[in-house]
Amino acid sequence: MSEPIAVQDQIAETVALLRAQLGVSGKDLSKALRKARHRLPRRIYRQATKLAKVEGMATHPKLRLTLDTPALAKAAREVQEHLRNIDVADRRKGWWLGAFGALAFNILLFGALLIMLLMWRDLI
Repeated sequence: MSEPIAVQDQIAETVALLRAQLGVSGKDLSKALRKARHRLPRRIYRQATKLAKVEGMATHPKLRLTLDTPALAKAAREVQEHLRNIDVADRRKGWWLGAFGALAFNILLFGALLIMLLMWRDLI
């Protein structure tokens, strides 16, 4: 009887990790997964989808007895391990570096095009 309750706890912990690590909102796992779909690897997303499908059944007293708890526990463990390994500060730093890199490339491209235009008009 304690294993199905553990599945509920693991689903709740997965939702909390999705909120903390990826910044998605949603009251339940299926809504949070819809918002985090493209930020998760395909394998992890499939494992989380398994958990989302049984989320409603895990709260029902008779239906939760039919759940494959070892497989669900393994899926929850895999998803949670992936979410715990996400470094939020590194992702933020990578985003800023990518934005500055794109900006630097655009400035260099604009400068090269401006020099080409000035050379074409014989102003240089």
